[in-house]
Amino acid sequence: MSREAATTATLLITAREALEKFVEVRVDDDGALSFRHGDVPCAVQGIELVEGLAVLSLTCVVAWDLEGDEVPRRVAERAGQGLFGTLGAIGTDVGWDVTLRYAFPAEGLAADPLGTLLMLVVSTASQVRNDLVAAA
Repeated sequence: MSREAATTATLLITAREALEKFVEVRVDDDGALSFRHGDVPCAVQGIELVEGLAVLSLTCVVAWDLEGDEVPRRVAERAGQGLFGTLGAIGTDVGWDVTLRYAFPAEGLAADPLGTLLMLVVSTASQVRNDLVAAA
């Protein structure tokens, strides 16, 4: 196993341990983690961008197929409220899909602080989903 692969594997093991305190975690064939927080599916991937900079990338699918021209405005307003991560709205043939993405350097973080950070992001994604679905 290469040093890069070992580094990202260690990050993902720590992330899995951190998340398992809160949610049921599935390890995909490529080592990525997937889980659900309520109705929000999420995935965590690890990568070493450059030597010495290993990051975790968390993607939450906040909502999908939302109808209405006001969805991008509501997403932009919510994004301006200072969340962890970046909200995005993508128009499709059937409505709007909304994601929350957050990438951060994670090497050296212990499971407990990492779990706190991940759950801050994931719970925000769930809150945003609740707001958007309620308004739809």
